[in-house]
Amino acid sequence: MKRLGDILIDSGFLTAAELAEALGAQQGTTKKLGEIIVEMGLLSELDILRAISSQYDTPIIDLQNVDIDPEATKIVTEDYCKENAVIPIGFENERLVVAIYDPLNILVADDLRFRTGHEIIPMLAPKKAIEEAITRSYGKESAQKAAADLESELDLSALQDLGEQITDEVNQAPVVKLVNSMIDFAVRANASDIHVEPMADRVRVRIRIDGVLSEIMSNPIGARDAIITRIKILSGLNIAEKRIPQDGRIQTIIGGKQIDMRVSILPTVHGEKTVIRILAKNDANLNRKYLGINAHNNEMIDKIVKVPQGIVLISGPTGSGKTTTLYTLLAEKNDAETNIITVEDPVEIQIPGINQVQVNVKAGMTFASGLRSILRQDPDIILVGEIRDGETAEIAMRAAITGHLVFSTIHTNDAVSSINRLIDMGLEPFMVSSALIGVASQRLVRRICPNCRAEYDPDEVEIKALNLKPGQKLYIGKGCTECGGSGYKGRIAIHEIVVMTKEMKALLEKRATEEEMRNLAVRQGTQLLSTSAAELVVEGITSVREMNRVTYSID
Repeated sequence: MKRLGDILIDSGFLTAAELAEALGAQQGTTKKLGEIIVEMGLLSELDILRAISSQYDTPIIDLQNVDIDPEATKIVTEDYCKENAVIPIGFENERLVVAIYDPLNILVADDLRFRTGHEIIPMLAPKKAIEEAITRSYGKESAQKAAADLESELDLSALQDLGEQITDEVNQAPVVKLVNSMIDFAVRANASDIHVEPMADRVRVRIRIDGVLSEIMSNPIGARDAIITRIKILSGLNIAEKRIPQDGRIQTIIGGKQIDMRVSILPTVHGEKTVIRILAKNDANLNRKYLGINAHNNEMIDKIVKVPQGIVLISGPTGSGKTTTLYTLLAEKNDAETNIITVEDPVEIQIPGINQVQVNVKAGMTFASGLRSILRQDPDIILVGEIRDGETAEIAMRAAITGHLVFSTIHTNDAVSSINRLIDMGLEPFMVSSALIGVASQRLVRRICPNCRAEYDPDEVEIKALNLKPGQKLYIGKGCTECGGSGYKGRIAIHEIVVMTKEMKALLEKRATEEEMRNLAVRQGTQLLSTSAAELVVEGITSVREMNRVTYSID
């Protein structure tokens, strides 16, 4: 069999001089020649596969558009696939079809033939695509197998309602493996939350991906206490207490990334329900382009953040990306001349150069007390993670009118209602109008999966609602293996931004209705959430159904 260098030269992908340079760079390392060539930027991984494909008449397969047969993955372990960068795809006339990254390694094909008892049909695929396919195919299976092991290896009936006595049992391999597999799968699937929900006859486990929940496993009801107790142990909670809510944290490393998880436990009629919020640390791309802010709204935001003092609010429900937007705006202000201090619960992303304070209610460190202390630290810019009550709101407002730029979040339905929410908290309208610079409300809508995106002819209702031109198409995701059949992959933010102009402040001070303020805001350039979402529908980024799910309201 030819060596890779010879194949690349014969196929015209590489010159002899470039090969010599790559071989020189390879000396003294344990890396393969292909890795060196890609790292040097001489060729892409796909170029190398194309050269091998043409030389040996082996097709390249797009794993994102292939339904992998679960029966095929059962005959080869996940560890073996990871170690050798291969994954079984399915069967063809009793031969095993395998996606492989390094087809020049004949030992892998021979070993697979020996291990499985099947003749091998090799296909080529990039290494990253194979790794993603392994995660998709084996992750859920591992979690479900762990649940089956728990049921078969432990006396589940003996574990129910034993409180502290089950500590030894829940540290046994089956329970540990189940909880670890559940968390590992959720993290690798880019889930934001894990829900462990006791029901009358079972324990349901669901994960939230792109804002939508889906069930990944079902455990016998007898496993309830063992699972919850194991989670309590990991998060440092009281395993004997089952009558009141508890909050804790878990920190771990998965896939080389530090993962911080917030744990919330709530007693229900069928037992304790657990929600684990997954926060990937130091993994944020803090720029506006990443947020998906359109050109019009970027101009509106610029009007707000350029004001040297006052308060800027980001509103929206839990999980709408408010914190990421705040961090992005804060990162733009972060320089050696500016003292930025935050008080957060929790500190989700650590930003070098910014002093970040963690709320600790048990120790007396609340948003209000933390904010008071921050004001004695000579800050230029302050970030308050959330305005939850009138006390915090008043301190933040006073900081804003005494020379500080304050950023914070608030839970409201839209930008205009955020203004009145502050008044409902007990603040005087004149104080709000003096301190408030502007409000940005945001939501997250799911993106149509690019791998199964298809166009269709809109109906009369859609044409009228979106003001479409004759013959204009809309798009939808049909569902594929890459998006788990949902038709969506990833999310993008939509925004509604209100700038506190002189006219808006005048309306506020005379206690105008929300409708009056909203009409003025639109006249002054505010793009409503529904309008922002409609733009994405017309551009083919999201669907009409998703737009209605996120922004629909009864007039």
